[in-house]
This record gives sequence, C-alpha cells and structure tokens, in this order.
Amino acid sequence: MLRFVVRRLLLLVPILVGLSILLFLWVRALPGGPAEALLGERATPQAVERVRRLYGLDRSWYEQYVTWVGNLLHGDLGVSSRTQHPVLEELLRTFPATVELALTAMIFAVGVGIPLGYFAARCHGTWLDHVSVAGSLFGITVPVFFLGYMLKFVFAEKFGILPTDGRQDPLIDTVHPTGFYVLDGLVTGYPGAFWDALAHLVLPGVTLGTIPLAIVVRITRASVLDVLHEDYVRTAEAKGLRPATVRGRHVLRNAMLPVITIIGLQVGLLLGGAVLTETVFAFPGFGKFIADSIMARDYAVLQGFILFTAVVFVLVNLLVDIAYGLIDPRVRVA
Repeated sequence: MLRFVVRRLLLLVPILVGLSILLFLWVRALPGGPAEALLGERATPQAVERVRRLYGLDRSWYEQYVTWVGNLLHGDLGVSSRTQHPVLEELLRTFPATVELALTAMIFAVGVGIPLGYFAARCHGTWLDHVSVAGSLFGITVPVFFLGYMLKFVFAEKFGILPTDGRQDPLIDTVHPTGFYVLDGLVTGYPGAFWDALAHLVLPGVTLGTIPLAIVVRITRASVLDVLHEDYVRTAEAKGLRPATVRGRHVLRNAMLPVITIIGLQVGLLLGGAVLTETVFAFPGFGKFIADSIMARDYAVLQGFILFTAVVFVLVNLLVDIAYGLIDPRVRVA
C-alpha cells in the first residue's frame, strides 16, 4: 500500500508542473490586462507602463514564470492588484468559507444519496425506485440559482426559520481563530456562535449539494443493481450467509468503487464551482472572490487561487485512489 501511495504522489509532480505552465500562459492570454483594469479611466499609456513595470509585466513570459515559481516555493503567491493585499492572505480569508460550504453540501449529498440509491436498487421497480429516479432527474435539471432563491424565499422569508445570507449573525460577538466559523464556535466555547454558523450553512449547503445528491443517487442505484446480479452475491446468498453480511461485505463494498470516484470529482468541483450559490446567499467565499478577480483581470489572484484549487483537486483524487486501493486490493498493483 505504501508503494502504491508513493507512486501516485510521484505522478503528481509532472501534472502540477504542466498545469502551472498552462495556467500561467492562459492568464497572460486573457484580453486586456491588470494595469488597465486597475487604472480604469486613468489608464493613460504612461500610467499603464508604470503599473506594468511595478508588477513586472513588462518582462518576457518565461522570466515572469521563473520569478513566479521561485516566489511560490517561498510561499509568496503575489499581491492582488485589486485589493492590494497578499494573495495568500485573501486565500486564507475566503477559502475556509467555501470549504465549510462544500463539506456541508457533500455531507448532505452522500448522507442522503447513498442510502436512497441503495434502497432504490433493492426495491427495483417499486414506487421508491420510481420516486428516487424522478427526484434525481429533478435535482440535476433545476438551476442552482433558482433552487437557491426558492429555498431562501420559503425557509428564510416565508417561515423565517433559517437565515437569509452571510456566514454568521453580525450581532454575535466572537473571534475566529481558524476561519472556520462552525469550528470556531466549538473552540471558543460559544454554543450560540456554533449553532448560528451551522444554521447559515443549511440553505446554501442544500442548494449546492442538490446536483451531487442526484448524481450520487443515480450512480449508487446503477452500481448496486449491477452488483446484485453478480455470481459472487448469488453464491454468498446460496451459502446461507446472513443478509447483513451479504449487503455489507459483498454488495456495498463492491458497489462503492464508482460512487467513490463520483464523490471525489464532485468535491473538487464544489470547491471551485460554488460561485452561483455564494452569490445568491451573499456567502463570502472562495468562488465569489475569484469571479470578481476574473472580471478585474487580477493575474496574481487568478494564478494563486486556480493553482491552489488544482492542488486540492489533485489531492482529493489521490485520496480517491487510496480509497480504491483499500476497498479493492487489485487496484494497488495496477
């Protein structure tokens, strides 16, 4: 198993190097430039040239790339031309919010999706199966922003049982040592802050987790149906093994391989794709900040944030590979 993990880690190096080059060239190919976006109406040729010299944009692309990589190795992601704050500081400020939101969405999607998909497969052809399939189609087809506004109207405006936006009530006076508001409520021993932060995650978490939920239900259902007809399942049942043993050791264990793949891909996508949800609920996270940076052509933020997202995505897929190896030993020698 250790050799398998080391082999996967070594494969990450060329992937990240190639990704950094493509990212660097893509950002430089965007129309306009950060100097024009930063100066706005004051973008005279002299002012643009001065800003380009200030940020080193007047040098060749390979000189800029070498400088950027050297700074990365020292933990320097640059300075945002929009906020004038270090990119690492902006990353540490916004990323915890998106992590909390993505984890809430995945807990909702996995916690509901896997049991629902499993029981839909076990009750194939019944009303539960039909309802789960129809519901999963509904979850995939409904736009995220529409669902968000509907949930917000019903549960926040109509009944007033959940907050409408933000991460925490501004009247709650507490510190945030980690940046994760739910965890901070536990660390600081302030139950009110914990429950309030959790309440602020419910609506955006359900909104963001609806599409992954629908995908997990369908993949789990299809995978369990395939496994139920395998010879080893029929053999286990013929040998008189307990139903719980057959379901857990033979059905679910083997059916989880494609489900784990989907979960890993969805986690990576949620971290970088929460822009609409964060906009609807005024959630100050990673996605909204990078969307604003794209409009402002903030090179430093785009490079730092996208590269960080790619690293997280690659690490999540590494965990998926490791989970594969733990569930199916044949994968370790692949």
